[in-house]
Amino acid sequence: MNFVLLTGPPAVGKMTIGQQLVEKLDYKLFHNHLSIELALNISWYGSKEFKAINEGIRDLVFKTVSKS
Repeated sequence: MNFVLLTGPPAVGKMTIGQQLVEKLDYKLFHNHLSIELALNISWYGSKEFKAINEGIRDLVFKTVSKS
């Protein structure tokens, strides 16, 4: 599996570029709001639990994808 990591400051077009890569290269898109929204359903934004859930999801996804 190919893996592309887009980084940069807020509102510079990372999501737009990611969506274009999905269309052109048939990639999957994992954007930061996926883990944030799941964590928000379980805990309050900014809480210790929120941070643990959010970071845990991202860590699991990145480790799993990097091994594939």
